[in-house]
Amino acid sequence: MSRFDQITSERKRKLDELRKIINPYPYSFDVKHYSELIKDCYKHLKSDERTKEKAALAGRVLTIRDIGKIIFANVQDGQGKIQVILQKEETEKQSFELFKKFIDTGDFIGVHGTIMKTRTGEISVLVKKFELLSKALLPLPEKWHGLQDDEERYRKRYLDLIMNPDVKKVFDKRAAILEAIRELLKKKNFTEVETPYLQTLYGGAAAKPFKTHLNALDINLFLAVSPELYLKRLIVGGYDKVYTISRNFRNEGIDRWHNPEFTMMEIYESYKDYNDMMNLFEEIYEYAAKKVNGSNKVEFRGKTIDFKRPWKRMTMAAAVKKFAEIDIEKMSDKEISQFIKKNHIESKEDNWGWNVQAIFDHFCEDKIEQPTFIIDHPLVTTPLCKSHREDKLCRTIERFEPFCMGAELGNAYSELNDPEVQRRLLEEQQRMLKKGDEEANPLDEDFLEAMEIGMPPTGGLGLGIDRMIMLLTGQDSIKEVILFPFMKPINAEENKEEKHGKKDSKKEHDKNETKKDSKKR
Repeated sequence: MSRFDQITSERKRKLDELRKIINPYPYSFDVKHYSELIKDCYKHLKSDERTKEKAALAGRVLTIRDIGKIIFANVQDGQGKIQVILQKEETEKQSFELFKKFIDTGDFIGVHGTIMKTRTGEISVLVKKFELLSKALLPLPEKWHGLQDDEERYRKRYLDLIMNPDVKKVFDKRAAILEAIRELLKKKNFTEVETPYLQTLYGGAAAKPFKTHLNALDINLFLAVSPELYLKRLIVGGYDKVYTISRNFRNEGIDRWHNPEFTMMEIYESYKDYNDMMNLFEEIYEYAAKKVNGSNKVEFRGKTIDFKRPWKRMTMAAAVKKFAEIDIEKMSDKEISQFIKKNHIESKEDNWGWNVQAIFDHFCEDKIEQPTFIIDHPLVTTPLCKSHREDKLCRTIERFEPFCMGAELGNAYSELNDPEVQRRLLEEQQRMLKKGDEEANPLDEDFLEAMEIGMPPTGGLGLGIDRMIMLLTGQDSIKEVILFPFMKPINAEENKEEKHGKKDSKKEHDKNETKKDSKKR
């Protein structure tokens, strides 16, 4: 029998004995105090000083040190950890004996006692009596090494949160960032709304969707790739300022910056354009950074990023000129095409717009470290944006993407509201879809009808929430800021191992992950 099997067998034996004495899984416990609040309120106590204050707290036992007539244990609750002490002369006899005989690390207990500071200066609870609230049958990871393997951490987030306290701080900060965003938008009189996740037609982003089936109506449905077309319907309907923080689902790559299911915020405001959206985008980042971190600056991958407004603005043509060292505004289409082939760059189509986009992706994106708006993108890159008002050649649109540390943070437009142009562009998307472009949008007649009812001039933006949280919390992978990131099922890995006759290492697994970067909202 392995050591693990011995431990679990012993715990089950204890549980069987406990069931004869008490209910090892009671219904509730009246919690009145929390660890960090106790430690903060009583930090003034002198060493070996006791109070008359009674404490009632509950949590998970992380460590136990039994030295005979006295037992020290660390208990973790929702705020942090605190030491509890059971002493033969102070703790009720039944409680002392029950703890000594049956309690293991991982068990949940509730304690009643008095607050004190030990001789070593640690605020503790001297236990008068305790209750077992839940018996754990599996042991926690070994306390000195904890849970360090990233693969296991992501799969077993519950263990990660128990063993690595800083992980919970990241997700507490995530909640605070979302609260700060909502706070700012409320001040600006935006209305938060909800849009469907299940859609008969997907749209609003150049992305491959997930497909499912509704049995009740015997029809195929798609998981939302973007809430854009629904939010624009609300603008048509009379909402001037709307936003949603929603889940998007894209059947694409998985890497440091991408998860198939992710959180996106989209905002639409009537009578505004992409210049206004730039101002709003950088204001949201600066506000959240100050609110949560107390500063515009954050540390990320060993570099200091400054989110203070205004951010740098650079046209895509200027970025290509700087980083690729070519002037696309003076080159012919043929020269640009030759440049693409010479540098072995993959372009979606051999035309000016897609070639310029491909050159930018290849030479520029990963070189942008500080927050920068890349503005004035090629017309072909989206069917939902207005043409640039100052471009006599009609090759660019009023679109921007903010970049930081080599990653795109969002996307925004002066939204197209000409129904005839919109129809023409979406019909072209439909043709591309039929030709096999899996990222093209299907024709949405209901959306086009809404456009024909009339939509005012509108600015819209999409902001990647997960990437924002990565930057503001200094996390290097999107899996560190999503509580339950997508992971390949273990059974699938086992089947693959059987097929190939060997186990892939984590390094090899990461190497083979798809790196495809979806650039569109």
